[in-house]
Amino acid sequence: MIAAAAEPILVFMFALGGVAKLASVGSDAEPGALGRLGPAVLMPERFRRPAMIFCAVVEFGLAIGLVFFDHPLPRWMTVAFFAVSTYVLWDLRRRRPDVGCGCFGEVSARPVGLRSIGRTVVLTAMAIMIALHNTSGLPHLTWTFAAWLGGGIMLLLILSPEIEESLARLRYRAPCEQRPFPADRAFSRLRSSTAWRAHYPMLKSEEPSDSWRELCWRFFAFDAVDGSDVVFAVYLSGRRPPVRAAIVGADGRQAPLQESIPVSA
Repeated sequence: MIAAAAEPILVFMFALGGVAKLASVGSDAEPGALGRLGPAVLMPERFRRPAMIFCAVVEFGLAIGLVFFDHPLPRWMTVAFFAVSTYVLWDLRRRRPDVGCGCFGEVSARPVGLRSIGRTVVLTAMAIMIALHNTSGLPHLTWTFAAWLGGGIMLLLILSPEIEESLARLRYRAPCEQRPFPADRAFSRLRSSTAWRAHYPMLKSEEPSDSWRELCWRFFAFDAVDGSDVVFAVYLSGRRPPVRAAIVGADGRQAPLQESIPVSA
């Protein structure tokens, strides 16, 4: 019964870890951010992103193996995965005590501690129980199964420093000017605005000649067909942020700012 309760926990941990790692790779706006997450810090910078993607793919593969394949191989590969993870985290804590485990992407940026290592030890023990007992098929939903499942989840929550980190991020959200915001997302907001549609016929190209950020605003400059410049300003906060446009003539004079609200943000 313990092994049957442990299997859905491991599958969920694999899926959650894989998704979080891919999300961190996709949102790495700050150069070198992946170098503060887990074993990636021990690799050359050009290998850090592929290594995190590879780890996510392995986690997805092990989750699929546990669910769909009634064979000892995926179960013992799961044991090896968590056993190696335990050693890697212990070595990482000794060699680089300033970096996080990266277990769940950027939310695992807190330096590796005994709780993170203890969590991998517990997960390794769960994997061994699954490997030693045939847990194929759907488990019987009994009160005993629910008790073991709930107990395992509570133990992992206690051993997860990411819980405090997530709560802290929700309570103390960074101000707008300090939050990362991808330029392509701001450009999408611009193209959905009435200001873009109003000034689009004036533009030589759909690609900006320059782009920069100032606090909560992202600016896009375009060359106009009459020799002037069209500058758009996109606010980076809110569900329906304002978009402003200004025309700067060849003599350097600026027309009054025009403001609009994007159709969709």
